[in-house]
Amino acid sequence: MLCFWGAQVREGLGLVKPDQVKHGKCGIRSVCPKTNLQDMSAGKSLAGFILDGKVSVLRLRSEYRNQDGKLMQLQLKNHKVRLIVCGGDGAVLLSHSGNVLIMDKATVCKPLKGLDHRQVIQIACGDHHSMALTSEGQVFVWGKNSHGQLGLREDHPDSSSAEHVQSLSGIPLAQISAGGDHSFVLSLSGVVFGWGKNSAGQLGLGDTTDRHVPTVVNSLNQKKTVSISCGGEHTATLSKGGTVFTFGSGGSGQLGHNSFRDEHHPRVVAELWGSEVSQVTCGRHHTLVSVTSSKLIYSFGCGTQGQLGNGELIKQSLPFPVDLPTECNHEYTIEKIIAGENHSFALFFKELESKAKSNPNRGVLTLNDRMIDRWLSGADSWSIIKQEINTVFSSAACLNGSFLKTSCDDHYQTSEEHCGLDFYLVETSFAKLSENKSLISEIVKVVQQTLLSSLNPENKTGVESLRVYLLLPELIRRVKKQKTDLSEALASKILQLGPDAHKVLEKYWSKLPDDWLKGLVKLFRKPSAELIVQISYGKKGYNLTKRLKKLLKVLQMISQVCCSANRDIPNRDFIIHEISDLLDTLRATLQDPLLQLLWILQLLRSPIPDECKDMLKLKDYYLGTISILAMFPFVADTVSKRRMFHYLQCQLYKPRTNCNVLHINRESVWLDTFAYLRQKKHAFCNPLQVTFIGENGIDMRGLSAEFFSLLSQSLLKWEKNVLDVHESSLVWFNPDGMQANRDFYYLGVICGMALYNHHYINIGFPLALFKKLLQQSPTLNDLEELSPVEARCLKSLLEEDEDEVVDMLFLDFTVKGRKLIPNGDQIQVTKVNRQNYVDLYVDFIFNKSVKKPFKHFSRGFSKGCPLDVWSMFHPEELQQLLQGSPKYEWNELQQCASYENCSASDELIKNFWAVFFELSEENKKRFLIFLYGTDRVPVGGFSKRSLKILLSDCPDAEDRLPEAQTCFGRLILPKYSDINTIRDKLIHAINFCEVFGRG
Repeated sequence: MLCFWGAQVREGLGLVKPDQVKHGKCGIRSVCPKTNLQDMSAGKSLAGFILDGKVSVLRLRSEYRNQDGKLMQLQLKNHKVRLIVCGGDGAVLLSHSGNVLIMDKATVCKPLKGLDHRQVIQIACGDHHSMALTSEGQVFVWGKNSHGQLGLREDHPDSSSAEHVQSLSGIPLAQISAGGDHSFVLSLSGVVFGWGKNSAGQLGLGDTTDRHVPTVVNSLNQKKTVSISCGGEHTATLSKGGTVFTFGSGGSGQLGHNSFRDEHHPRVVAELWGSEVSQVTCGRHHTLVSVTSSKLIYSFGCGTQGQLGNGELIKQSLPFPVDLPTECNHEYTIEKIIAGENHSFALFFKELESKAKSNPNRGVLTLNDRMIDRWLSGADSWSIIKQEINTVFSSAACLNGSFLKTSCDDHYQTSEEHCGLDFYLVETSFAKLSENKSLISEIVKVVQQTLLSSLNPENKTGVESLRVYLLLPELIRRVKKQKTDLSEALASKILQLGPDAHKVLEKYWSKLPDDWLKGLVKLFRKPSAELIVQISYGKKGYNLTKRLKKLLKVLQMISQVCCSANRDIPNRDFIIHEISDLLDTLRATLQDPLLQLLWILQLLRSPIPDECKDMLKLKDYYLGTISILAMFPFVADTVSKRRMFHYLQCQLYKPRTNCNVLHINRESVWLDTFAYLRQKKHAFCNPLQVTFIGENGIDMRGLSAEFFSLLSQSLLKWEKNVLDVHESSLVWFNPDGMQANRDFYYLGVICGMALYNHHYINIGFPLALFKKLLQQSPTLNDLEELSPVEARCLKSLLEEDEDEVVDMLFLDFTVKGRKLIPNGDQIQVTKVNRQNYVDLYVDFIFNKSVKKPFKHFSRGFSKGCPLDVWSMFHPEELQQLLQGSPKYEWNELQQCASYENCSASDELIKNFWAVFFELSEENKKRFLIFLYGTDRVPVGGFSKRSLKILLSDCPDAEDRLPEAQTCFGRLILPKYSDINTIRDKLIHAINFCEVFGRG
């Protein structure tokens, strides 16, 4: 049954004879055509009907005199139409096969250009433009673009053929709607996008400025919107549960807010609150809503021609029920309501018919359990399955609309913080697919050939388009073939995303389940390792290093997310162990005698034989790869990074006549060093050579090691105004001293030189210094390392539960008389602001109070260590590289020892180690200085340093002292007769022999 009311039309609409029309109250008429009325639509001047698959139209305006408002059947040839939509200028039809037909001014319908081979599932018409939604989620538009209603761009001309709205690519859409000169789409997660004319605020964006591209209506976010309808210059949305929002022009009362003013923001129609509205539709200047449960239709807006159906020919700003025929409340149910310009229609089906009828507004094709089970069971032919696979897995929109977490309407909460995916459903679904070789093979082919290339990283429309970057890794990691190619292609697309999209994607990553996040790391780490292996074997071409860099950049993003979000993903999960193989290959290449000769020729700028240039290129290729890896230090362990630092350092060496020899007195080591550096003749990129005046010795690292050890002692004694020693025995910059900036600068230079020359500085800097050098912020824990008592007081302040206790501390925003903020001495620390106080306190100690000293120190450090890749080390690693390991595992020293002219089982050697382990901790460290020139433990422990004990079988052994060849870590031990002699001689040597016997 069809009910209609409003302006006069042909009696019976041409569907039935005039005498078969039933007249009810308030001008409402109803007809029951003999043929099955499947669907209808009404626009500005046209009404369309689908009766038993045949389409007819009726002109609603008298200006078409030659047609006289007769019902005319359209010429469709062989097309079977399932949907007709009438707009301002004409009508658009949709066939069961997904083809779009356009009705011209006559009754001939022609296919629309631009939609060939596409399956359209929805259509919509405005006054002068139309829209179509395809099964793969693409929106196409055509018609006028006077106000940007096509959503293409501001200067885009009108179009007679369908054009793709690319900015909506990847958004899984549920509905499209077109109004007078504005357009709307709705996503599966309830996100609303609008564009076009906005003169009355009909876009709901809070202003009256037209939009030429789809724009999110933020005020409707998370309102669980399930449908949208556009009128002439107003819009209505319906939320799950039945809440109606309206906005735009209200001059005829069509917004239902008991006023006739415009609304620029969506506003709830309060009179309908609690009515559980099931449908809403907008006409030109009026609005209809239906409540299926109560079988009521409400109307509001312009009723001057009876289109409100309440007997009043006035404008009405509040919803009132339409006086429907009594039979509508018994055997019929409301199937569809239609609002035109001056007409209203309601299509009723008998309840059994309504339950059997499918919704003509189909959504995009999405992947679900039933579809997967159908594929696996083989219920459909392989050609149908392939077609569905192609549709779903070639479309980002289809994938982004799949696996939504619909329980508790969670997907409606989609935002920059919440992706809306059901992770468990994704896992189980992809696990099922991966078990079937034919299915997964076809899916991989479609993803590789179509989906990845179609992703539009420049899309800035909505966050829903980013779900595909979460789904694809989970799919790819279950694939056995083409995994590397797929991972690389995905990495390229991720890197092409804009900054805003990157931030959202990183937030999504930060909230992934642990196994997903670990899988994501593995997905990009494994192909990175494979590329490194290929490079290690000397393979070139295929842009291997460029491909490696892309993968590492994505890994870097994930690593940073894990750190910032405090995710429990260990650093070792990122380490690529194959880097060690590459370094071994590089070492073997560099040790090749021919290459060393060529390298010297290259440094001397001598001609290189053509047949030898390939070897130099190979060396440069390996070093270039190492340089790339140095940019991503999280993939290398500490040992590998040290090796990388060394090999890259060698590239800086330049041939010089003066070989950086520093002549120095032991008694004035700091003054001599200072004077030497002030000459500005030192080539920092070359190794340092040290000669102690009055001593015979060639520096093969032993003398320079002792130099930095002596210099450390001298600095702490001589520069008391530069460094403060705290109760922890650690040192920090003295903020109150009157020292010159050059002191801090040269202190930095010396520390940088020690790092560059692979020596240690015995100055107890806290970890905070190394964090600052690496541009990381020190924390309260760092203050606890430097000043334990001070930090514990601050922690107690943060942990105190009682307001009164905090107040009784009488703290203000000052530190040692210095204000942390303006008027800090007048602002009391309370329980409310205590965290801010502690943060400012820590910032003051480590940053503000030492801003200038640290600036000069940092500048000097970079000067002393000209190889800037030192920044690849973590703060803890950099601290150990400069200061040595804090762990003295003395048993390890014995285990790593080797012997010459003797063995570990000899009585003399057993006695030596017995004496050594009797020594005090201080004397053990003095032994290290005696043997190596420094008491610092190398990173990685004593096993990283050579120790060889050589037995000297000389006739006067009892009169000789042990000797050390510091450059080689060799201890020359005379053949003493007993353990007491060993004890006396060793203690005497390590305590009184300050001059090296041999270099």
